[in-house]
Amino acid sequence: MLELLPAVDIVDGQAVRLHQGQAGSEKVYGNPLQMALSFADAGASWLHLVDLDAAFGRGNNASVVQEIVKTVSLKVEVSGGIRDDDSLERVLAAGAKRVNLGTAAIEKPEWTAKVIGEYGDAIAVGLDVRGTTVATHGWTKDAGDLFDLIGYLDAAGCARYVVTDVMRDGTLNGPNTHLLAQVCQATKAKVVASGGVSSLEDLRALRALTDLGLEGVIVGKALYAQAFTIEQALMVASGSE
Repeated sequence: MLELLPAVDIVDGQAVRLHQGQAGSEKVYGNPLQMALSFADAGASWLHLVDLDAAFGRGNNASVVQEIVKTVSLKVEVSGGIRDDDSLERVLAAGAKRVNLGTAAIEKPEWTAKVIGEYGDAIAVGLDVRGTTVATHGWTKDAGDLFDLIGYLDAAGCARYVVTDVMRDGTLNGPNTHLLAQVCQATKAKVVASGGVSSLEDLRALRALTDLGLEGVIVGKALYAQAFTIEQALMVASGSE
């Protein structure tokens, strides 16, 4: 079974989608809480919630994130701008099931190893990549080789990686299954796919990677563009279609 995580990305209090992670490419979809509630009503069990303003270092939507985490019945994975004990503990205290670290995993490796040791499965690391180069700061800076970073984080005990091909995110051009297979084969940690999903056939291709260690998939733009419904995606992800 492939775990489905519908995504809500937030800019200036609004639910948005970006194209290839580029600031300024936002398309607005309205109230993020209402979007999250609609995913819950459709049968989703997880939500991938991203504070893009915090990720880009231009403010934050902390109050909106906390309201969503406290309100919805979903298990919530929060990403964006979590780079110290205060921001991490605030999100977990609000009820987030999991926190996805991005820039901090590269810039603060000792702190990242510390919180992995303290919080275990509640910590995931986002590996945002172009080719096999890691991107940070809202995907605006390059930060070294993907597999070198995986080696370090594996040694620290990281339980899960969220892998995003930046060049495919928000494009509806299909997921990078080759990259995902490489990551699955390079680590014993669980892997969650992100970026490019455009069709139910893409979800079937990802489900085929579960034997390698692919645990889940984050789906954003395809849902907003009505390429398929949550209900249809859940059927495919669970293998019950």
